[in-house]
Amino acid sequence: MIYTVTFNPSLDYTVHMPVFRAGAINRVVQEAVYPGGKGINVGIILRRLGLPVKLLGFVAGFTGAEIERLSGLAGCQCDFIHLKEGLSRINVKIGAGKTVLAGEEKAAGTEAALAETGAETAVNGLGPEISDENLQLLFRQFDALGCEDILVLSGSIAKGLPSDTYRKILERMKGKQVRVVVDAEGELLTSAIPCHPFLIKPNKEELEELFKQELRSDEDVVACAEKLRQQGAGNVLVSLGGDGALLAGEDGKTYRCLSPKGTLVNSVGAGDSMVAGFLAGYERSGGNLSEALRYGIASGSATAFKDWLAEREEIEALLAGI
Repeated sequence: MIYTVTFNPSLDYTVHMPVFRAGAINRVVQEAVYPGGKGINVGIILRRLGLPVKLLGFVAGFTGAEIERLSGLAGCQCDFIHLKEGLSRINVKIGAGKTVLAGEEKAAGTEAALAETGAETAVNGLGPEISDENLQLLFRQFDALGCEDILVLSGSIAKGLPSDTYRKILERMKGKQVRVVVDAEGELLTSAIPCHPFLIKPNKEELEELFKQELRSDEDVVACAEKLRQQGAGNVLVSLGGDGALLAGEDGKTYRCLSPKGTLVNSVGAGDSMVAGFLAGYERSGGNLSEALRYGIASGSATAFKDWLAEREEIEALLAGI
């Protein structure tokens, strides 16, 4: 079984409009509501690729109930801890061809000025606080995991929790032979690396932040990824956006794969899809890292090319060309 943990899941309300006018009333032309959070995204892609998955984490209030309902409709088993106080957060994602201040388009004077694309605005909620008592309930869920299981820790943690929470979870897994994946930033990631996670997935910008240097070539990326392996990570999967990904593998080899051609529609969830695809490819191929990377690239790209998370058929169509 693959378990994913989402400490601060969300109900994502996504809207689209030709022009978003800040400071004015806007009317949408398209809207949707999705369960959000990196661990949930990973879990949904894993299910679409046919792997068993159980979602762990914390939900609260009517928004938490809807997150759980939608995750179940996506085929995931859920074992969330229900908090007695607070509300799971609502994130608002505004997609628009152009974002302007109210009245700006009149000053511009041309319709062509409204045809610019790529503007996106996000308003993310806070989410509930998690007490140490509730955190211990989650830790006790981990005690049931065994040597055939995979645990995915991804995204930020909820307010009130210590920044070494992922490290503490890895320490709790010590001796259980559970493969742990960590997809996080800053101290959440760096504190966990000495505990030997099976996989970490920084992107290029996160590597540059970790090592305080600009990475201008694949060789630079490989050098940093290998340093992370020396510090304790098993596999280091570095996402490079439209340039694909690079893997510093547990076998000591480096793997490189380019992204397929396509139009970027939405980058939210692409990295999570890459993690899920990597795990699916790894499991299906009996641990072949090259195949795992191919699945990761196909899954991440398929999600990037559509409004939300990719379907299995879309992933497999891209996989055939990689």
